[in-house]
Amino acid sequence: MKASLFDRIFKPKTIQLENGHTVDKPVSRMPFILVALMIAVYISAKMTDFDFSLLASRIGEFTVILNKIFHPNVAYFSHVITPLIETIQMSVTGTILGCLIGLPLAILSSSNINKNRPSLLIFRFILSVLRSVPALIYASIFALVFSLGTLAGTVAIIVFTVGIVAKMLYESIETINMGPYEAMTSMGATTFQAFWTACVPQILPTYIDDCLYCFELNVRASAILGYVGAGGLGILIRERTGFRAYSDLGMILLSVFVVVWFIDFVNGIIRKKLS
Repeated sequence: MKASLFDRIFKPKTIQLENGHTVDKPVSRMPFILVALMIAVYISAKMTDFDFSLLASRIGEFTVILNKIFHPNVAYFSHVITPLIETIQMSVTGTILGCLIGLPLAILSSSNINKNRPSLLIFRFILSVLRSVPALIYASIFALVFSLGTLAGTVAIIVFTVGIVAKMLYESIETINMGPYEAMTSMGATTFQAFWTACVPQILPTYIDDCLYCFELNVRASAILGYVGAGGLGILIRERTGFRAYSDLGMILLSVFVVVWFIDFVNGIIRKKLS
């Protein structure tokens, strides 16, 4: 076996065992990796004007803000309820529609289903574009198109979900057993009939799991979309941050945490049922 460039530069240390045999102990790469990481951090900090001394000097102010956040104003919860419901509604609607739209796109992006190379590349390129844009940017664009409100946020979540679900699903489709599908198509079944009968039962648990995962992501994402006028809790977060009402902000964050925890808990139960 040919030695790597590293081992050719840094010769392994030969150790003689008690039985007379010798083994080569390679030089550890860890010190070199740590040095490389430190150099990379230093260069990145210089290029981005990151100031460690400024960070250290503001620790006191940071702890004051955190102290207020960790002492939430419970009385402010009455103002949180309506935007919180809007956030959940956007997440539910956006996730369901996004997952439904993502399914056919995933099928068309699967190399073992779509044998037309040009169309396969086109659909994969579309999904790459959809995934490359953050949900907040989508919300900014759709807020200009549909005006401010939850519609812009919901459409942003739909588009964001399509890119994520379709990508994860078509990768799963490409790993399934294609024997039953090919047998049905050879017997005269249409592509849809063969896929529905032979492939859907294999990918259904993965598809549901992907949808649940996106729902968790979307609840977190929709909580901040209001920053650009797309409805939900983001409007309150921007408002209370601007007024430096950190105790109110703490109540908002606590509400989001409880909702996300509950969704994660329910999703865990569903995943166990599917496994």
